[in-house]
Amino acid sequence: MTIRACFSLVTGSLLCFLAPGTLTPVAADPFSTPAAAVEYEAFPSSRDDASGLELLWVERLAEEGGSGASLTDVAAADDSTDAWAEAFAESSRLRATVVSPPYPLVINGAVQAFIERFTGSSRDVVELWLNRSGRYLTMIRDVLRSQGLPEDLAFVAMIESGYNPLAVSRAGAKGMWQFMAGTARRYGLRVDQWVDERLDPEKSTTAAAKYLRDLYHQFGSWALAKAAYNAGELKVIRAIKAANSTDFWALARTRLLRQETREFVPAIHAATVIGRDPGRFGFTPDEHTPVAIEKVMVPASTNLKKLAGGAGLPDDSLRKLNPVLVRGTTPPGAPYELRVPVGSRDAIRTALAPKPRPAVARVPRRVSSVKRDAVSGEVHVVQPRDTVSSIADQYGVPVRDILRWNGLEKQAVIRPGDRLRIAEVRLSAEGAGASGAR
Repeated sequence: MTIRACFSLVTGSLLCFLAPGTLTPVAADPFSTPAAAVEYEAFPSSRDDASGLELLWVERLAEEGGSGASLTDVAAADDSTDAWAEAFAESSRLRATVVSPPYPLVINGAVQAFIERFTGSSRDVVELWLNRSGRYLTMIRDVLRSQGLPEDLAFVAMIESGYNPLAVSRAGAKGMWQFMAGTARRYGLRVDQWVDERLDPEKSTTAAAKYLRDLYHQFGSWALAKAAYNAGELKVIRAIKAANSTDFWALARTRLLRQETREFVPAIHAATVIGRDPGRFGFTPDEHTPVAIEKVMVPASTNLKKLAGGAGLPDDSLRKLNPVLVRGTTPPGAPYELRVPVGSRDAIRTALAPKPRPAVARVPRRVSSVKRDAVSGEVHVVQPRDTVSSIADQYGVPVRDILRWNGLEKQAVIRPGDRLRIAEVRLSAEGAGASGAR
């Protein structure tokens, strides 16, 4: 299927990996800073970004839910707490096996220059990327294979984001495959105020595989497909027409493509050469044991921090496993399948169960001082709006008895604060005490 060249034409600048003596140098070497201090995004897509030299901005979700997606740009990625990411290293085992199109791996001067740079001045950064790759390569290769694509396309993500599933560019491209929101939605990812599936390694990899497959069907060349992934389809089409050539390497020798696009493809080839056999180049990527997870349905609008606390888990544990929930709360309107640490499902369900209302001891209704006096055998103190009739009704006695017991005339006026003898007379077997007290 050939997709229409109708995507965004927003242009931008990319980081420049420059081969000494072969390409025009720029003012700053993006690999001059040690990886421990700053990690760079190799090639932010020019179709997405118009900002100059680009740092790798790592998206960190806020610890608290808020009124919107809480994103903090920081300069260095923290690999020590990426439990959620590790959970995906073996989460997808897609069974479909499809014969993929040929994937020629070219090694020419431009590619060799990147190999030398990746194993030399930028070695620390590449080592960080290779260490992180162990969490995702199996899953990525499974997805690519299921889509009938070459497994080596996994190294596109190495150059796009260094395999960082939380990477975000200044232009708003997010995730391991650096999708802009519009393209992500076009390829089936949910991106809204509650959920951003660009941050889901597995789902975003599936979307990227479909996008790359469409680009290959359009251009008939993996080199051109990767160039279009970086620059946008229309820029590549125009370059092809202007040069009257469908050979990417011929186009790369012209200025018909931007420098970042001309370098994007050889950088991927260099990453592929190294990634196929890291030990040959002196790299020993860390081995990662996948973090086991399980899933549980939770109600709509469930706050992850509160749920974790109720289940006896660390406050941020569910947030790390579910960073696609950009507000730290499941979306409203429907239950949501939440990823939780293995073994915690029962605790989660217990925390979600309706809590029985605590038994409340029935406290006798407080009796006013007037009534207490009356019940204790003393007098009724007249309150505002009291009448002899209402008092008689209150105590269940005839009006004439109240008048008689208190020496009152039939038309006598009672006022607030007057003390009428009632209970003592009622409780007296002899009915004595007719004198009034006002």
